[in-house]
Amino acid sequence: MHENEISKIIIGCAIEVHKLLGPGLLESAYEECLYFELKKAGLNVEKQKSLPLIYKDIKLDAGYRIDLFVENKVIIELKALESINDVHIAQVLTYLKISECKLGLLINFNVVKLIDGLKRLVNNL
Repeated sequence: MHENEISKIIIGCAIEVHKLLGPGLLESAYEECLYFELKKAGLNVEKQKSLPLIYKDIKLDAGYRIDLFVENKVIIELKALESINDVHIAQVLTYLKISECKLGLLINFNVVKLIDGLKRLVNNL
């Protein structure tokens, strides 16, 4: 399945979660519910996947974790914040670079309409 197809399913599942829960909960609650919805949709999903950092040919466990990693292709970074800022976008772009993935979704559930909390980020490798 291509990244664009996967992202459509992810966004649909995220909308379902947001529709049922609304804003105002902890990030961990949205993560568990979105994980459930993605698994129910038949996708391969990993929660809190460790992301090692390669520095000067040395693999370091620097404590980076991907919130949700879908089909070994799409990184999802979840937030439940008042607003998304540049550092959150930079975080996802760095995860894409380190992992050599092409597509990341930054999803902030603390919004009235989920579309306002969604950012699609692309790594042009």
